[in-house]
Amino acid sequence: MQVLEKAFGYITRECEGRIQVLVFEQNTAGAGIQIPKGTVEEGETPLEAVIREMAEETGLTNLEVKGLIAHDYAEHYSGALQKRYFYHLISNDPRPTWQHNPTGVNEGNLQFTFYWIEDKDAVVLAKGHGDYLYRIFGPFVR
Repeated sequence: MQVLEKAFGYITRECEGRIQVLVFEQNTAGAGIQIPKGTVEEGETPLEAVIREMAEETGLTNLEVKGLIAHDYAEHYSGALQKRYFYHLISNDPRPTWQHNPTGVNEGNLQFTFYWIEDKDAVVLAKGHGDYLYRIFGPFVR
């Protein structure tokens, strides 16, 4: 069985003393609310992939990588096995919301609408996307 590597990004910022996490909705029915993520390409490390994918999916290029917060294996709804890497990245972007057309391969007519959440229970994220949010919003994180 082939394992597909995926790099996920919990992009955070501090706003009025509160930690916020970036999420998005796309113009595709049933996609759900997500965090930015993408495939680790051949010859690329997961760290390189998360930096590239965050720029492609969000348009943000001035992100600070705080570190890898988790990695695991999970079965995708398609039945494929994924090795998932979850990174914490920091942004200083002041916008409360924005739209971006992702620039990755096969993302032609997609449009993502981004906004920030302040609590792990603020929205219901797509399956697997919120698995490590508690590590961002936990009391020990700052």
